[in-house]
Amino acid sequence: MTSKIIGVGNYIPSETINNLFFDNHVFLNEEGILLNDTNASITKKLQKITGIEERRYANSSQVTSDLGLIAAQSAIQDSGIDPETLDYIIFAHNFGDVRFGTIQSDTVPSLASRVKHLLKIKNNFCVAYDVLFGCPGWIEGVIQANAFIRSGIAKRCLVIGAETLSRVVDIHDRDSMIYADGAGAVILEANDSDDSGIKSHLSASYTLNEKDFLYFGKSYNNESCPDTKYIKMDGRKIYEFALSNVPDAMKKCLDHSGYSINDLDKIIIHQANEKMDEAIVERFYQLYNMSVPSGIMPMVISKLGNSSVATIPTLLTMILKNELESHTIKKGDIILFASVGAGMNINALVYKF
Repeated sequence: MTSKIIGVGNYIPSETINNLFFDNHVFLNEEGILLNDTNASITKKLQKITGIEERRYANSSQVTSDLGLIAAQSAIQDSGIDPETLDYIIFAHNFGDVRFGTIQSDTVPSLASRVKHLLKIKNNFCVAYDVLFGCPGWIEGVIQANAFIRSGIAKRCLVIGAETLSRVVDIHDRDSMIYADGAGAVILEANDSDDSGIKSHLSASYTLNEKDFLYFGKSYNNESCPDTKYIKMDGRKIYEFALSNVPDAMKKCLDHSGYSINDLDKIIIHQANEKMDEAIVERFYQLYNMSVPSGIMPMVISKLGNSSVATIPTLLTMILKNELESHTIKKGDIILFASVGAGMNINALVYKF
């Protein structure tokens, strides 16, 4: 028996934020000193490195659980199931519901519980809980759902990944331009009718020396409230960590699946940084003494930015619903999913459609 995706959905916020939005920002370094470069130069460098031209922000009336609900409703509709038949609702996020104009995270009750309530599910034995696992959280939720299904604990699971990173950024930190909002979701079901489904997976947490590569820290503006924390990262260390560890994890996962590198049809990787993702995939293929095949890695970061746990399910939905030009997934295709993020956590998953 395998765990099979029977429905997908996403929510891409309507508010488009292009790089001109940051023209009047006051960008400072870690010491609170004004950066020498002009904002135009800063945004140009960011676009060259990350590939980001635009990103999406949730509107002021929405919070993360609202975005997750819309993606979940879309996945349920796509699957055609009765939501009362769900055994688990697993919601991956990192910062809870942060209302527009506030700085407080709200995680009680869990976002999964909020979505279950809004879906009006009466079944008390549909268990709702959250996963905090950095950007790899959605894949980790899928891995957990797969474990429940394979063990017989569950037959159907809803896995959501949603984030409103625009609410937790330091506007004086140029890295704030990377982050975005969004949501994606899938319905997983026990499958014994064919050989499609999850074939292998791998997860790891590097915490001994890498724990603080991504963290919550104070604003670069020393006059701001020192007790208010924002998402911060050591970009260089993350880049080096990802290139050193993610390709090996991807290879282990693929090799364990029983498929060969030549069987692989697509790599759907967390949309964190275009140059980094390209380097990861290039190094992955080097492990097999191969060059990267054309069209193997679809990317949408240029228009959607980095929405953390939402990037992979958002991209998967776009491909399956034929919304991404020149990329398709057909029955029998072998897909390798991979992600890296705060923790530092890594995971990968091989799926046959």
